[in-house]
Amino acid sequence: MKKVLTCMLTAVFVLLCASCSKSSKGTDTAVAAPAGKSVTVMIGYENNPGEPIDLACKKWKELVEQKSNGTMTVTLYPSSQLGTKDNIIDQAVNGDAVITLANGAFFQDRGVKDFGIVFAPYLFNSWDDYTKLTKSDWWAQKSKELEDQCHLKILTSWRYGVRHTLTKNLVKKPSDLKGKKIRVPNNAIQVKGTAAIGATPTPMSLGEVYTALQTGVIDGLENPLPVLVNGAYPEVAKYLILDGHIYDLTCWITGTKFFDSLTPDQQKILIDCGNEAGIYNNEQLDSTTNDALAKLKAAGVIVTDINREEFRKASESFYSDPEIKAMWSDGLVDKIRGIIGQK
Repeated sequence: MKKVLTCMLTAVFVLLCASCSKSSKGTDTAVAAPAGKSVTVMIGYENNPGEPIDLACKKWKELVEQKSNGTMTVTLYPSSQLGTKDNIIDQAVNGDAVITLANGAFFQDRGVKDFGIVFAPYLFNSWDDYTKLTKSDWWAQKSKELEDQCHLKILTSWRYGVRHTLTKNLVKKPSDLKGKKIRVPNNAIQVKGTAAIGATPTPMSLGEVYTALQTGVIDGLENPLPVLVNGAYPEVAKYLILDGHIYDLTCWITGTKFFDSLTPDQQKILIDCGNEAGIYNNEQLDSTTNDALAKLKAAGVIVTDINREEFRKASESFYSDPEIKAMWSDGLVDKIRGIIGQK
């Protein structure tokens, strides 16, 4: 009887051990989830809610979360809530799960010097010119340099707008801008480009521009039309020339460390959805730009017809400036003009 009881107890013990082993294996499997299974991404930008960039970011978020079946979550931070552009770029380089927008001028400052040429005055005549460049081997090479040298990955590129000039006085030709103080962002390329046509470039924060126009500190500014409307600048400056001196394309970037931590599927979702949202952004931008021009006219702004080619020729001194030439590779200007089909 003792032998039978001992055997029965032994059998129960074996069964219990097997059960515990299965349970333990099941628990281990649950804890060791596949790498990259779930991720939260933060997108930070300076634009305010309701602007085309913001609306397109909401579309990007929606598409990513839908196509990843909820395994990728996107949180948006408009109005510089996540920090300045440079702050976020630094976060990205350090490996944080952040995305922000930047352009060639910023990439030049980060070390990929030739990227700055995309902000040269009157380089592009249309968005088609820019598209040719972004599809070229040159763009692919510079993007690779950005990854290797700066640890930044371009995910997608969207149109930010065509930059035009609004002034307090009538402008018909380049000589009318001689000595006029025009607000520009604080980067060497736009400062030199504005000076090339005879104006006096005056770098300052965009938030200071309205008062500076009122008090005569500056005589005008340049920016895409929606920005000119949103800043209420037509209240203090009534003359607009559609000179289109810069086609401003913005690139959405993240750090290579974070990007490489994603699975191939997650990387593809982030890029593909960004491209799809970019199409939506460009549509919103076209609509908003047309609406902005109508609002400017309704506010009493006089849109003056100009000979854009005359302004382009006036800007040629920019390309022969020794300081500008020293920034870039030999023959860069001719190379870019060849890619986009200009002589």
